[in-house]
Amino acid sequence: VDYFCSLNKLQQFSKEIQTAVEAGSDGESIGNCPFSQRLFMILWLKGVVFNVTTVDLKRKPADLQNLAPGTHPPFITYNHEVKTDVNKIEEFLEDVLCPPKYRKLAAKHPESNTAGMDIFAKFSSYIKNSRPDANEASERGLLKTLQKLDDYLNGPLPDEIDENSMEDITISNRKFLDGDEMTLADCNLLPKLHIVKVVTKKYRNFDIPKSMTGIWRYLSNAYSRDEFTNTCPGDREIEIAYADVAKRLTK
Repeated sequence: VDYFCSLNKLQQFSKEIQTAVEAGSDGESIGNCPFSQRLFMILWLKGVVFNVTTVDLKRKPADLQNLAPGTHPPFITYNHEVKTDVNKIEEFLEDVLCPPKYRKLAAKHPESNTAGMDIFAKFSSYIKNSRPDANEASERGLLKTLQKLDDYLNGPLPDEIDENSMEDITISNRKFLDGDEMTLADCNLLPKLHIVKVVTKKYRNFDIPKSMTGIWRYLSNAYSRDEFTNTCPGDREIEIAYADVAKRLTK
């Protein structure tokens, strides 16, 4: 099941780009795919207007087969060339949708690109574990990576510190990873972090600790932005996607 997006003619090449991303279990709503949401967020933040229609892959539509035979979403086509690697698609969009017409989305601080990068792997091992005796250790591993992200979000970035000020800033109040505006780093991390929050609550009754104020501030700011909420699958869709992945703890 796939989404098809055709970009409107905001720029000469726009009409030549199409993106395909996963749709939900009903074949219409946005499906659970953090990589697809990442691309949606980039397009939204760039200010590219795009239309979304759904294509049911179970029927193997001829136009999709002709466009990208054997390819799984997400992918984009440009000038009849298919791009399937999400990192390369991101680079392509950042390169082509560039200033002065479109905002540059690259993070200014390299550390923002790697913050939280190991959370999804720790989450996967935690949720796939079926052994009660290993549950505590895998939960600790997830908590450790979440704490590292929380520390980064609460630690002031260099440009938040005013060397001429008498006040010593020890806690950051920035909205996102790299500052008060979303960057490519957020497009990558936020969809995964939201999945972690939804799935661990549903299948492990696990909550991100309230003491992790940086993460909760980060999520709260994300949930207040259309670029995130309007590209995000519903919680139920995420739960369905993990129904067979999340292992029950059995003796």
